[in-house]
Amino acid sequence: MTSPLKKLQLKTRIFTAIVVLTNVLGNSFLSRGMQGVGELLSLSPLPYIRALFNPWVAVGVSLLIVWLLSHMALLSWADLSYVLPVTSIAYVLVALVGRFLLHEHVSLTRWLGVTLIMAGVTLVGHTVPRTTGAHKPGTSV
Repeated sequence: MTSPLKKLQLKTRIFTAIVVLTNVLGNSFLSRGMQGVGELLSLSPLPYIRALFNPWVAVGVSLLIVWLLSHMALLSWADLSYVLPVTSIAYVLVALVGRFLLHEHVSLTRWLGVTLIMAGVTLVGHTVPRTTGAHKPGTSV
């Protein structure tokens, strides 16, 4: 039988992967779709609603909804101080997608920032996802 810690680690890794992938793909699809829509400067919500009917935008928004729900689930059992640094690997992947799939220019300064993010993700990824125990708000520690 697997220990509760092993189950927590597996569940956390699976949901971290879901959070990262839906974030990267959702934002990438959204960016691709919005480039096709063009610049929206209107105060009216109608152009934004019309943009939702662009297939790229619709898929991006759908993936970002999955991202939000899986992120909420992950935060329900793992510490914020673990989740945010570990899932920030999405920033690295977004830079790679932007450069190689969306053909964006990524400056040397941005690549240096990406390298720092990777170092931080590596450091935090080697810690346990939960350090606060089963403490519930409103109860004494």
